[in-house]
Amino acid sequence: MARGAVSVRRYDVGFVTGAENFDVVSVGDVVTDEFIHLPDGPVRVRVDDEGRWLEIPLGTKLVVADDAQTSAGGSAANAAVAMSRLGLRVGLASYLAHDQIGLDILSAMRGDGVGTELVHVDSPSHTVRNFILAFGGERTILVRHAEFRYHWKALKDHEIPAWLYINSLGPDALKYQDDIADWLDDHPSVRLAFQPGTFQVEEGTTRLARLYERAEVLLCGRAAAEAIAQTPGADVGQTLEALRKLGPQSVVVINEPGGTAAADDQVQRLCVEQFSGAEPALDDTGMGDAFGATIVAAVVQGVALKEALRWAALNAAEVACQYGTQAGLLRRSDLIARLEASPEFVAHDR
Repeated sequence: MARGAVSVRRYDVGFVTGAENFDVVSVGDVVTDEFIHLPDGPVRVRVDDEGRWLEIPLGTKLVVADDAQTSAGGSAANAAVAMSRLGLRVGLASYLAHDQIGLDILSAMRGDGVGTELVHVDSPSHTVRNFILAFGGERTILVRHAEFRYHWKALKDHEIPAWLYINSLGPDALKYQDDIADWLDDHPSVRLAFQPGTFQVEEGTTRLARLYERAEVLLCGRAAAEAIAQTPGADVGQTLEALRKLGPQSVVVINEPGGTAAADDQVQRLCVEQFSGAEPALDDTGMGDAFGATIVAAVVQGVALKEALRWAALNAAEVACQYGTQAGLLRRSDLIARLEASPEFVAHDR
């Protein structure tokens, strides 16, 4: 089957691909997110020529609200839940420790209809924890990483998905990504979406060139996009063009100033503003994951990129209206109904 070709069929319960078990497998690290809402007063934001800084007096004792939340998170888990709620059959390929946090994450994924057959439990390690300091609608994240013995196992025939969606992975996962690239070479019908995380961006495009070239959809935030494309401070159009030269068919730069920008192999240049809903934004944690995963879910379902941007902008805005990375993620029927009620909200040619 040629690259990009995939058989599809529709059922009464929704859209699925012709894959036997999974429409999409989400690959990447998962974590537990603990949200800590910092109080006004002793905590402040300082702005200078080098950036914006969260300041907490050294040695102080802060009394924080007792509404701290702990939830399953990480880009791969957030993406898996988002796509599952949008009607896809989703599997998660990740690593967890055999600890209570890991078991809780497995339970949460299953509760959202995400298949966990491809999750590897790595007992000697510990499950990754994120401490998210929320202040003024923004967040600063303290990450407690874990080392896993990553290896990409051969999937059984019924486990082979129509799409693979690679998200953020740790610094010790380079060989793992090489193995995935080898597997993709052996399975040319599997389509790839790639949303590189911090460590993947830092590795540069040469080391991960096979994934960039193989991707049908490349998704990244503005700062990551400029780092990958080596276009700091450039017009987003230049960044899109530089990213397209790496090989992906479609590129989406999420939340650039003035909206999200995208380009595809039809020389289409698009942008969409942030969706303005009735509810005020509370927390932008997880917006990028929601946006990227919704783009992928829409594309898997045959939605054109221009409409997929509308889907993604709405879902990301809903996530920002609640604390946490998954609480606001919409079901497909709710998302479609909201969009039909907002015909004035459109993506524009750039």
